[in-house]
Amino acid sequence: MWDKLESIEQRYERLGEDLARPEVIGDRERLHETARAHSELGEIVTLYRECRDVKRQIEESRELLHDADAEVRAMARDELAELEPRLEPLEDQLKRKLLPRDPNDDKDVIVEVRAGTGGDEAALFAGDLLRMYLRFAERQGWKTEILAENTSGMGGYKEAMLAVKGKGAYSKLKFEAGSHRVQRVPETESSGRIHTSTATVAVMPEAEAIELDIHPDDLIWDTFIASAAGGQHMQKNETAVRVTHKPTGTVVACQDERSQAQNREKALRMLRARIYEAMLAKEQAERAETRRVQVGSGDRSDKIRTYNYPQTRVTDHRIGLTLINRLEGVMAGEIDEIVEALRTADEADRLAHLDEAIA
Repeated sequence: MWDKLESIEQRYERLGEDLARPEVIGDRERLHETARAHSELGEIVTLYRECRDVKRQIEESRELLHDADAEVRAMARDELAELEPRLEPLEDQLKRKLLPRDPNDDKDVIVEVRAGTGGDEAALFAGDLLRMYLRFAERQGWKTEILAENTSGMGGYKEAMLAVKGKGAYSKLKFEAGSHRVQRVPETESSGRIHTSTATVAVMPEAEAIELDIHPDDLIWDTFIASAAGGQHMQKNETAVRVTHKPTGTVVACQDERSQAQNREKALRMLRARIYEAMLAKEQAERAETRRVQVGSGDRSDKIRTYNYPQTRVTDHRIGLTLINRLEGVMAGEIDEIVEALRTADEADRLAHLDEAIA
């Protein structure tokens, strides 16, 4: 780690020298990039220098513990009592600063919720999850938009896609990806028997056009008449659209808007998110950010979290976190504690593999 930090300090100093060069000052774009890089490294270098200084003072004080003068030894002990407790927190801060940052953390996201095992009850649970994320987003001050939805006969959702726009949206929602399980007595269950159902969640960073170039010639557009539940035509015009991306075979349909142009715009956003997610999967398969891994099979045994209504309990199985008597609040969007616990666990895991991370 210390070799890495020394290299960072040297780069920081070179960037500082560059900021004074006439050729850099005269090039606005180069000046901006150099200043940005210098600023980003500044906090790490400041911490590194403070930590290095404390380590040096500790070593000097330890040497003085062997001095022949009793007063010098006493002074050294006092200095060590002050310096040693400062070192570990400084080193922890440095390690966190060295962890590679997920480049998608500040992106807006598209959350896809699908009913899994459990029929109508799974669709109702998918609707509950969708509302949970809508309320959580509202608590964060984020903007939301339903991009597509396919409702069930009982008021649930077979599937729905939600766009979330706001600072840190992906960083807070990415750990929601996976299979969610609910245990409760369905409203239609007359015997009071508890049923287990599932819904799957995928969280996809929304790619900007500049990040993902989709050529118009690679798209096949189809139009059809939008229809509501039960097959009743909403209108006679073909406003619904289906788009196929030929190179990847990705297909997206959208029929929620009144005009074909609006449906085309939404369909492109969803298509872009799915293709971008597939690109991430190829580049970062070890981070399990692919939709296939996120969603899993949707089977009852494949779960990341359980919502137990009879016991008013929520358990996240990945980190062993259980919240007692908190179910109502969680379903109302109060998932902050779960989100932060998952982020902390992820950071702890990456810190444990720091040597690999900075190699």
